[in-house]
Amino acid sequence: MIVVHSDFLEIKPAMVTFFGGLAIAGLSILVGLGAFAAIWQNGSRGMGRILLALLIDAAVLAYPAYLGLQYRKLPKIHDITTDPIDPPRFEALARLRAGEGANSAVYAGLYSAEQQRVAYPDIETVELELPAQRAYEVTLALINKRKWKVVDERPPQPRREGHIEAIAKTLVMGFREDVTIRIKADGEDSRVDIRSSSRYFESDLGSNAKRVSALIEDINTAAEAAALKPVKKAPSTPAPKAPAKTVKK
Repeated sequence: MIVVHSDFLEIKPAMVTFFGGLAIAGLSILVGLGAFAAIWQNGSRGMGRILLALLIDAAVLAYPAYLGLQYRKLPKIHDITTDPIDPPRFEALARLRAGEGANSAVYAGLYSAEQQRVAYPDIETVELELPAQRAYEVTLALINKRKWKVVDERPPQPRREGHIEAIAKTLVMGFREDVTIRIKADGEDSRVDIRSSSRYFESDLGSNAKRVSALIEDINTAAEAAALKPVKKAPSTPAPKAPAKTVKK
């Protein structure tokens, strides 16, 4: 897991290393069970060490077993967005998703949208009672707080939408997942759309939906706090006093 998370290897050799480690752990369990049976029959010493080894192997395999259950339970999609009809686009990150084995920067389409609707119906566009510029600042601050690697940031302009692209990583394995966010003015208010997509693998095991949902919640909370803050006014500069008039006698 450390090899994958720290980017020591590219994804393919890293996964070979990871699954090789799982295979060794599985083989170790088989050997441990054989030794357990032999010690049980012969009454030899070493039962405590065998039980400790089996416990360590079980701990190593627990998380992969959990991922396997998630793979069977969750939809086989890797691209989650608040706007499946017109999802935010990857621009700066598009070239990083053009390599061998990487998922396309183009949205996965109607099949993915329908699977997302069924599995994650609460993921929708964020509508804020804030100007677009303020919504952009709130969203960017949350991304920086999460320590995602920002690769593109463009504040909204009168005729241009705000745009943010960043790279996030899964918590345990450190797989790279790309995020793009669009901030659009809606009169005096704003709309924020989020898209999070795994760079590799057909299934994200729910990680992108979890990331988008958490960001939506934090944006709403931060926006409420920002709306309650009074606008700071620049201190007024007192007008210069007129020179006193000299009365002629």
